[in-house]
Amino acid sequence: MQKKNIEIKVIFAAVTVLFVLFLMLPMIGILGKSFMENSGVGLSHYIDVLTAPRFAGAFRNSILISLTGAVITTALAFMMAYTINFTNVPKMVKKFIRAAAVLPMLLPTITYGFAIIYSFGKQGLITRIFGGQLFNIYGFNGLLMGYIIYTLPISFMLINNTMGYIDKKFLLVSRVMGDSPLQTFMTAVLRPLWGTLAASMIQCFFLSFTDFGIPASVGGKVDVVAGILYEEMLGSIPNFNNGAVVAVMMLLPSVISITVLHILEKYNVRYNKISSVELKKNKGRDALLGILSVASLVAVLSVFAVIVIVPFVSEWPYRMSFTLDNVRAVFDDSALVRVYTNSLYVALVTAVAGSLVVYGAALVTARSKINQKCKKVIESIALVTNTIPGMVLGIAFMLSFTGTSLQNTFVIIIVCNVIHFFSTPYLMMKNSLEKMNASWETTARLMGDTWVKTVIRVVTPNAAATILEVFSYYFVNAMVTVSAIIFIAGARTMVITAKIKELQHFAKFNEIFILSLFILVTNLVAKGIFGFLVNKKTNESKQPVRGGKIKMKRTVKGALSALLVGTMLVTSTILTGCSSSPKTGSESEVVLYSNADDEAIEAMKNALDGNGYEGKYIIQTFGTSELGGKLLAEGKNIEADLVTMSSFYLESAQGANTMFKELSFDTGALETYPGYYTPITAQEGAIIVNTEMMAENNLPMPTSIKDLANPEYKGFLSVTDIKSSSTAWLLIQALVSEYGEDEAKEILTKIYENAGDHIEESGSGPIKKVRAGEVAVGFGLRHQAVADKADGLPIDFVDPTEGNFTLTESVAVIDKGDKTNPLAMEMAECIIKNGRKELLATYPVPLYDGETVDEANASGNPKKFAEPLTAELMKEHQELSESCK
Repeated sequence: MQKKNIEIKVIFAAVTVLFVLFLMLPMIGILGKSFMENSGVGLSHYIDVLTAPRFAGAFRNSILISLTGAVITTALAFMMAYTINFTNVPKMVKKFIRAAAVLPMLLPTITYGFAIIYSFGKQGLITRIFGGQLFNIYGFNGLLMGYIIYTLPISFMLINNTMGYIDKKFLLVSRVMGDSPLQTFMTAVLRPLWGTLAASMIQCFFLSFTDFGIPASVGGKVDVVAGILYEEMLGSIPNFNNGAVVAVMMLLPSVISITVLHILEKYNVRYNKISSVELKKNKGRDALLGILSVASLVAVLSVFAVIVIVPFVSEWPYRMSFTLDNVRAVFDDSALVRVYTNSLYVALVTAVAGSLVVYGAALVTARSKINQKCKKVIESIALVTNTIPGMVLGIAFMLSFTGTSLQNTFVIIIVCNVIHFFSTPYLMMKNSLEKMNASWETTARLMGDTWVKTVIRVVTPNAAATILEVFSYYFVNAMVTVSAIIFIAGARTMVITAKIKELQHFAKFNEIFILSLFILVTNLVAKGIFGFLVNKKTNESKQPVRGGKIKMKRTVKGALSALLVGTMLVTSTILTGCSSSPKTGSESEVVLYSNADDEAIEAMKNALDGNGYEGKYIIQTFGTSELGGKLLAEGKNIEADLVTMSSFYLESAQGANTMFKELSFDTGALETYPGYYTPITAQEGAIIVNTEMMAENNLPMPTSIKDLANPEYKGFLSVTDIKSSSTAWLLIQALVSEYGEDEAKEILTKIYENAGDHIEESGSGPIKKVRAGEVAVGFGLRHQAVADKADGLPIDFVDPTEGNFTLTESVAVIDKGDKTNPLAMEMAECIIKNGRKELLATYPVPLYDGETVDEANASGNPKKFAEPLTAELMKEHQELSESCK
């Protein structure tokens, strides 16, 4: 290359370095993790994973359901695109199809499963309208429905875009040659679309195969690979090496996809000119396709109607009066408002940074004479990023950047988004630049202009509409993405979709739906603004050139201003490290990570605020398994200064990372605990019932856990899975303690059979299903049922004859050496000395000298397991549980 191409070389080098540092190296890291053993390098983790029957079954399930969904979605998308491009249905109908088909992509996929439950569940909106449940929503049915809704917008956009470039004069030619209608359809419509239809199926398959948000809600007892990956990485006992193996296995479809897409290139049909031909009139065809397309989209959108209804109902489905209290509560919660503003910030900076990276990469491949090998590097990057699952990328980032200055910052989230969504906007930008006059740069050079001047003054104004589309694409996807960022967001950088994932564990569906509405409205407004600007730029480009110099100057100024603002945003983000929120956030604040419920969080806040610590801390809650995974993965590098967590997890984390300081205060605990933690609550297990469903189905009130194995509870029971939730341990402790392991296995096997699709991943799963009327009986946390009963819901609880066994949650201070926050130890002492009185009202188990509880609130049969509750014992009970499934 000649010296005159130095600008292109710099851009190429910058893009390549970005992807080497933030794509290639993290992926090499996760590959290496899969081979790492205590004694060196080996294949033992691959043997463990690949020989496990559960993984093999999950892999088959993922392939079957994803493939079925891909075929159905592509067929639906084809029908809708055909209705728009090859029929004479009214323009308003076509506009509706275009708008409605892409609407689901404006919501995070994790919301889809909840919407399906509240629409088609036993007490769902659509179930109530039809007077009965239409079908079982768990397992294959729920997954298939969720995947179709999820992938329909992508498939429609792919097919509709390509169909718009089919030359319709070939329809006329085919008819003139005497072809039958079927032959005409096959030759003039289907033949040019073979490559796109296959690409749509691959894309839909891949998106479904790697999604975990939908299986987390409606997967039931059907295991999928994404769920196995999440369980291995953030289950009750994380195994990062096995998780890395699962992540590598999830890349297999990526390799196959890249190969198939290369082969399909030869089926792409390109026309030199697109002819405008009046379509043949056929009222029957138009009516049929119009009705089918609209009906399909109405069915899809009806699933999301609950998102608009449930938040404005006092308590679905028991108190159906209208209220704004739920919405007010979200606005009054500064933490929820903060995650929304964080999401806006991340989306905007991601859109700016992503547009710059995409534009630079597309200039290299479409508007330069750089070496073909360099262009192939960019093309390969686009293919690879299109096929790497977001979960795998997020895990790779977590493992690679823990302990660096990027950990828990906005920078790492933004970079992750830019890389994750690079492929589609890059192809959009490249295709746009390739259609422009290839001689512009040559002409400008002969006139003495530099390449940079030509790009700014000529290329950029003509590409303005596509740049806006790229900006819009990045913004919308940054607002809805969840799979990657849940692994890398921190307390100060929590975004709205990660918060929704957290709220799922605590069964806070009003908050989930309201935050989902925030995302939907934000994306609708953004799409409206971007669409208006794109149309404006497109129309301007078609206008005759008058006052060209003035218009050019305005366009150049606008482009330069946008570029300058974007560069400043990105630069400020990188320079500050964005370890706090875009508006406020002090590094001296104590960050408290907790798996505690609302009642415990409120008690801790009251204790801290009432003793001079108000405004000096940030509390970030997690599900138990997520927080346990972070403790083990990040060790002393964790963002938190203070942690409240299940005691056995703290012991495991201390054993693995030696990460906690010895407590400097005398606790006065009734029992002896390690010096680095002391308990704050004791969580008790109990049987939870929905009294209305019990009466409606003539079910007897259980008195023991053993009763739950009786056949009358089949299909009416919900329990938790000890592989992903420690709440299940309370049930297993009770069975093993009362009946011994052999009989406990027999009972547990029947309990799992009765639970069927309702073996939950979250400790709040059973109360969620009982509260929603999906099941009549569950085994979960006693205090949650007590609170619901006190709130007037048709919820009651039974203290089982086997006993109310407990798990303690304790407080510990992170040992960060010289960087240890001095307030952390003070706050730990304050929580114990000043918060226990309020905590006892919700968790009525004495833990310290002098504590007493109200007898009316105390559990009926408190018991303690004979052996110490350790990670090793949990692994034994996990194996027992797995043998019962």
